[in-house]
Amino acid sequence: MKYKDYLGDVSYDADAKIFHGEVLGLKDVITFQGTTGKELEKAFKDSIDDYLVWCKERGEELSQKK
Repeated sequence: MKYKDYLGDVSYDADAKIFHGEVLGLKDVITFQGTTGKELEKAFKDSIDDYLVWCKERGEELSQKK
């Protein structure tokens, strides 16, 4: 998945019947999950948007790995 130059890696848990993922390339751990593709995509975008707000509120640069 891709949103605002961020990539997400997604896996499926067949036992729980849920998709879960992690935003790649960050020093911080940002995760998201959903039971449908649409729900997963929304959670991914919301997680990134929340992360960007969090960084801005703290006056921090984005914690992307170099």
